[in-house]
Amino acid sequence: MRFGTWFWGLGMNRRVFVPKKIGADFDFPEEISVLEPLRRHLNLFTGFSVPIDGNPNLYHYSGWVALRCGATPKSRSDLPGESLDNPIAEAIGGRTPFRMINVAATGNPRDSYSFRNSDSVNPPEISAVDLYQKMFTKVSPEAGAAADPRMLLRRSVLSGVAEDARSLSRQLGAEDRSKLDQFLTSVRELETRLEWQLAPADVSGVCPKAPGEPNSVGVGLDYRLVESRHTAMADLLVLALACNKTSVFNVLYSNSASLITREGLDSVHHNITHEELYDPKQGIQLQSSWFLRESFKAFAYFIGALARQTEGAGSLIDNVLVYAHSDNEDAKTHVLNGTPMFTVGRAGGRLRTGLHIDGGGDVATRLGYTVQRVMGLPVAEWGVGSLRTNREITEILV
Repeated sequence: MRFGTWFWGLGMNRRVFVPKKIGADFDFPEEISVLEPLRRHLNLFTGFSVPIDGNPNLYHYSGWVALRCGATPKSRSDLPGESLDNPIAEAIGGRTPFRMINVAATGNPRDSYSFRNSDSVNPPEISAVDLYQKMFTKVSPEAGAAADPRMLLRRSVLSGVAEDARSLSRQLGAEDRSKLDQFLTSVRELETRLEWQLAPADVSGVCPKAPGEPNSVGVGLDYRLVESRHTAMADLLVLALACNKTSVFNVLYSNSASLITREGLDSVHHNITHEELYDPKQGIQLQSSWFLRESFKAFAYFIGALARQTEGAGSLIDNVLVYAHSDNEDAKTHVLNGTPMFTVGRAGGRLRTGLHIDGGGDVATRLGYTVQRVMGLPVAEWGVGSLRTNREITEILV
């Protein structure tokens, strides 16, 4: 089983995004028409609410934070809980060289929506070349020869200090205990990577041959550069999942206040959502919708890459659960209710797909709660205040 997230910024245009039909065999309006050939691999969720309980609506921030950690922030420096990918990584990511891989197609090292708290954000890889070197390049033969293989016989240096760590933890406050846990986790992750580096090369034939190093993509936020980065990263990430280099990932196509642009425009996507007039015939912002369609084109490529990678008698996508969402419904008015969400994959046969679910105003955290339950986390409830829920979205469960 693998778990991942996929994020795009600035929501959608309801008139050309939300299907008219609920359930199976739903329609794909023009803004998401590129996803129609992939309907059997995904579920679409609309009409869910994101209440903020009197906290400020921090534009392009409150929504994605709430959907990642189940709580709304009080300020732009506030991340009031850990993002759901972290406990999932703790549950399923310990047997792979990398507990988690984060990538940002924007090329910005600050663009990560994976976090333990406000002081601990998981950094992303920002180029396909860096991702390739991290995932598919081991230490040099000289370094490997100099390393002491006997360290593997000890399995973990943590075993020698386990009792001391437990004793110390009981004496610490919540904040210091969290820091100790993070330190011990990072040590174990390092040991796992060292074991991988010292292990013999895979000869089972199950893991695809490591790809050639990708070409470097130039710096910038022209949509063509962003799409090129995303395509290269998607291809590498799919191979890394197939090789069991990691089980958990986060992909960011554009950030929540997207600065993506294109030749011929003197503005960026985020500014366009506030400056562009609505088309009198279609009732939407045409330029903004164009950028969103490019986002969904990239999303379609990622889904297709997962589906094309064979695994056993099926494909990789059969054993993956991707949780995808944006930061708001309408970027011009910063409406949070109705923020679009998707799931991709069948999660090892645990999920139904091909459905459009209308939340009818229920809290959007029901999907995050469902995702965690499907991934095996023993959570009785999830969320804070009005976002707290213990109700799974049963329509998608097998």
